[in-house]
Amino acid sequence: MILKDRLTELESRITFQDGTIEELNDVIVKQQFQVDKLEKNLEMIKAQLKNLAPSPIASEKEETPPPHY
Repeated sequence: MILKDRLTELESRITFQDGTIEELNDVIVKQQFQVDKLEKNLEMIKAQLKNLAPSPIASEKEETPPPHY
């Protein structure tokens, strides 16, 4: 293979790789938006569950002192 053909092949590969990298970056950006949205939804669900179910642990004010007091 002569030098000119090798150079053309390398340029072609670089162009293809640049396109692939750009596509992968677009996918990563889209996935990050999805992850952010899912995290936000999860926090909302956790807050809703916390409000629905009372904690099984009594607060210090509600707790009766032990018998040895």
